[in-house]
Amino acid sequence: MTRDERPHDGSGEAIEHHGAGEVTEVRAFLDASESDVERDLLEWVRIPSISGDDEHRAALSRSAEYLAVLFRTAGFPRVETWQQGDGLAVFAEWPADPAAPTVLVYSHHDVRTPEGEEWTECEPFLPVVRDGVMFGRGASDAKGQVLTHLWAVRAHVGAGERTAPDVNLKFLVEAEEELGSPHLRELLDEHRGDLECDLVVFSDTMLVDPEHPAVCMSIRGMIGATLTVEGPERDVHSGAVSGPSPNPILDLTSLLARLHDERGRVTLPGFYDPVTTPEAAERREYAALPIDDPSTWLDQSRTSRLTGEDGFTIPELLWARPALEVITIQGGDIGQLPRAVIPATATAELSIRLVVGQSPNEVGEQLRRWLEREASDLRWDLSLSEVTAQPPYRTPDVPEVQLLADAMAEGFGRDSVGRMGNAGGGPAQLLADSLQAPVVFFGTGLVTDRWHAADERARLDVLKKGAATLAVFWTRLGRDHRRRPASGRGTT
Repeated sequence: MTRDERPHDGSGEAIEHHGAGEVTEVRAFLDASESDVERDLLEWVRIPSISGDDEHRAALSRSAEYLAVLFRTAGFPRVETWQQGDGLAVFAEWPADPAAPTVLVYSHHDVRTPEGEEWTECEPFLPVVRDGVMFGRGASDAKGQVLTHLWAVRAHVGAGERTAPDVNLKFLVEAEEELGSPHLRELLDEHRGDLECDLVVFSDTMLVDPEHPAVCMSIRGMIGATLTVEGPERDVHSGAVSGPSPNPILDLTSLLARLHDERGRVTLPGFYDPVTTPEAAERREYAALPIDDPSTWLDQSRTSRLTGEDGFTIPELLWARPALEVITIQGGDIGQLPRAVIPATATAELSIRLVVGQSPNEVGEQLRRWLEREASDLRWDLSLSEVTAQPPYRTPDVPEVQLLADAMAEGFGRDSVGRMGNAGGGPAQLLADSLQAPVVFFGTGLVTDRWHAADERARLDVLKKGAATLAVFWTRLGRDHRRRPASGRGTT
């Protein structure tokens, strides 16, 4: 291949590959080991590692031990399990060269409960593969993503005939992400020396479309809230008091309806004060992605219509604007024969998604002040999930972003890749603050993977492209570091 025949990064400059021969070997290695990865993922998904459930505590630990074996089999010389709440986090380390950059890969192995879901492709923990797609709880979120990394390390070392990676690799795969990582801060503090790194790769995010790969540059923050409204002092027969008696379900739903105005904006005073409108360049990057097409989005998300704040596109609403959602409402006779009573209480769970500039604690107080004004004649209680609240995070302008973009272009077979955000949250800011290292994002999830829902799935071809990306990224990162003048520890 001549220089003119090489893929380009979109700027007209040819992408410098780490050798066409090695690229071919990486792809050949991934093809040859696909059945092994499929087998390992099937076995791992069969373990019901549901966090926050006493009945599955043993399975959560078994999941960690299974992953530890996979790390050892992949060649990691140091593998440990660390207690994290009721579960076990997995730590793995492969030192390569004291002069090379050290990268910490973060992900999780716990999964959401499938309770109440109607699975049609398989039972949640009896996974199957059909037409290159694996179905099962955790296949994508996030066991498939973790195995993508292991697959990539094997390809990076094996295809390049190395004895160790080109960078020092550490992995932290936690056991409480689906609970909001309530003990992660303690874990980071306790093992600060073990986790020291120059760069964090956060691997629990999504792609817009594997045919249009994009580097994720940000995730939203979040804070959860539980709002309970009281009515009668006890459940009362509606035929006896209906009319003059307060109904907490009606009061609660009236409050919830007033949380948004007719333009789709959240009505909490001060909510938007620190929020900035996306810049023109960012809007162009978002507009270049297929998610900007309403018909495509409705098909991918399996939703029936578009909602949200007026004046913003779908990707802007997902990645650059905050949102407030009601995720549960409970009141009256749920799951039992109706008794024709006005219930004593009604409760709603809120999920508030935040963008850069917003503080979870400040938004929680905005909600409390709003209730004091709007619900002054009601009896209510507000509980904020401050322990599991997560600030938003945006990746700073570090060289590793372009290295990752170049690696994605090669891994996904594209001339260039775009830029996107992630609509969900995660402990990225906590990792950045605790480890004093920048965070970059790379995940293989898709909107169509049905995270947290029935028939969760993962496309094996996307996992393979992700593994190819990472195998190239480790080489590019190590080579880039060797080219730079010495400037102290790390790459940043």
